[in-house]
Amino acid sequence: MDRDAPAPAAALVLGAAGLIPFVGLSLLAILGRADLFGLPVRPALAAYAAIIASFLGGIRWGLAARGGGGADYLIAVLPSLLAWAALAAPAPWDLRLIGALVLAWGAVDQDLPRRGLAPRWLGRLRLALSGVAGLALLAAGYLGA
Repeated sequence: MDRDAPAPAAALVLGAAGLIPFVGLSLLAILGRADLFGLPVRPALAAYAAIIASFLGGIRWGLAARGGGGADYLIAVLPSLLAWAALAAPAPWDLRLIGALVLAWGAVDQDLPRRGLAPRWLGRLRLALSGVAGLALLAAGYLGA
């Protein structure tokens, strides 16, 4: 692995595309839209965020298999468990909790490039994506109807 390689274009494009539901559904929630073509906006946003939180744990799990320690596997399951618990929280706490989780997880994963388990571009990309997604969720949780 070339730790200093630039980010692959596919990672940038797909990562940005993954923000569309966060930003779009958050805006709809803030504007007071209850549904989008029959899809309930708030539950859809919370469910998407929980799925992505699980994906974030999967990143760490996969990288741990390349040389991490046992603690990495334990840490890897936390986003799934915390997001699942947040789904049980009443509105608006569901979006607030998952938003805080996604935002914080961008910082948590910064140890991966430092430890040589991931290329540097992944750490920068994770911060940017988690920042936008987490802030969108928090905005919907605080400003949404």
